[in-house]
Amino acid sequence: MTTSRPNNAELFRSLHTPSAPLALANAWDVASARVIEAAGAPAIATTSAGVAWSLGSPDGDVLTRDQALDAVARIAAAVAVPVTADIEGGLGQDAADVAETVTGVLAAGAVGVNIEDGARPPRELAARLAAARRAADQAGADLFLNARVDTYLRGLGDPETRLEETLARARTYIDAGADGVFVPGVTDADTIAALADGISVPLNVLAGPGAPAIAELGALGAARVSLGSGVTLAAYATAQRAARELFTGGSYDSLTGALTYAELNELLAKPE
Repeated sequence: MTTSRPNNAELFRSLHTPSAPLALANAWDVASARVIEAAGAPAIATTSAGVAWSLGSPDGDVLTRDQALDAVARIAAAVAVPVTADIEGGLGQDAADVAETVTGVLAAGAVGVNIEDGARPPRELAARLAAARRAADQAGADLFLNARVDTYLRGLGDPETRLEETLARARTYIDAGADGVFVPGVTDADTIAALADGISVPLNVLAGPGAPAIAELGALGAARVSLGSGVTLAAYATAQRAARELFTGGSYDSLTGALTYAELNELLAKPE
């Protein structure tokens, strides 16, 4: 396995700013990571859903630690930009397991991780975040620890108090060692602005069709914007359209605009 590049860790941390939000088109394998890097990405984030699907598993804490770490290591070795890994809830049963996962992520060459609360009580994610921070400190690594709050994504609690609950969770996670807070499921401008105003670390939001543009999200206070599993889903949708067109009409127009063989092959060619 590779080890994290110290300059990449510092660079990755510096990229989180509302004046020019860090835009992440999440990758799921080496080829997608190289394509995204070549398009101008300042950093690569993995998508746990995309990695799981590419390996034949559903998303949702099904991916094993070894599978996840292997994907991170392959991607980190293939790109020059910083890599941050989506490790779902930490890929383990408890905080000690999360610490082991983070140690593996760092050894794989990533400089950041994303850990989600999901349906877990906030105190449990706080314990996992604290363990992740201790593991990074023990490794002497500058790990960017991003805590995902799923209140909006999962529709948790009373809508009237969801903002207050989200901010309370964010404070708990920051106290446990989080460097950033990810709140997917929010595209409303007023809510994003309130989250940015109430969270003392960089705010990460999830974007897709219909969401405000990057510059507008930055003006609202977001410092990081992710596409999550969106790019993976779009890629598989292209495969689906091409297959349906082939099998039902016998034509191939869905392949228009594809990368050329030479382009992708060159991106993956090993330097002499």
